Amino acid sequence: MAAGLSGRQLAESLSWPPSKASKLENGRQTPTDADIQAWTRATDSQDETEALLASLHTLEVQHAEWQRQLRTGLRPHQREIADLDARTRLFRAFESTFVPGLLQTAEYARFRFAQSIKVFRVRDDIDEAVAARVRRQEILYRPDKRFHFVLTEAVLRYRLCPPEIMLGQLDRLVSFSALPNVRLGIIGFETAYAIAPAHGFWILDTDRVMVETFSAELNLAQPQELALYGGIFDALAGAASYGRTARAIINRVIDDLAPEPPED
Repeated sequence: MAAGLSGRQLAESLSWPPSKASKLENGRQTPTDADIQAWTRATDSQDETEALLASLHTLEVQHAEWQRQLRTGLRPHQREIADLDARTRLFRAFESTFVPGLLQTAEYARFRFAQSIKVFRVRDDIDEAVAARVRRQEILYRPDKRFHFVLTEAVLRYRLCPPEIMLGQLDRLVSFSALPNVRLGIIGFETAYAIAPAHGFWILDTDRVMVETFSAELNLAQPQELALYGGIFDALAGAASYGRTARAIINRVIDDLAPEPPED
């Protein structure tokens, strides 16, 4: 419409069958990369090409409902994530509620999976799912991978599992923070936020942003979305504490959570 062309005129200019433009417009036919490039070229809108191609390439996973993803159980989804991990070199993750899956102990992961089983009423293969998540953590030791995690102090304090399990999880975070290719930042409660920690998200290389909601996993790939989330992550990461200061925050939470030893 912006180019002043009818669908028939566009199709004729590209030597397409007359019905092709209508089928593409109305979702009765999925375009190829070449179709999108030809369409934007013929309508003098090449500046839209990259965003349209990104949408096309993530069409099947842009809004992946959990009910559909988990219909065969929890373990198959863990295998899909492991395949994605294998292709990713730089992981950037911000979490305001949960400990990221790659940093979870088996016991903490079990409680997270139990919630999914309860909410979505899917097959209970929790033992296999926990084992798959623990195996995924082997990539943390691969020198060709880099990880940057930023967590709020709330993640360390939310009672999402029994205290004794959370104590083990906090101890594991301290250990992971010492890995050479892992950068772990903690945003303490006393920190003033320039950008509110509205929700967690992952940025995989510079290709995809993953956001988990209660109903679905969103996979964002348009250039403007990647740029937006990249800037937000940089701002949140800049507000975080690292190294000894981050470990001091974790240890402070451990001291608050650990039971007092009995007196002699």
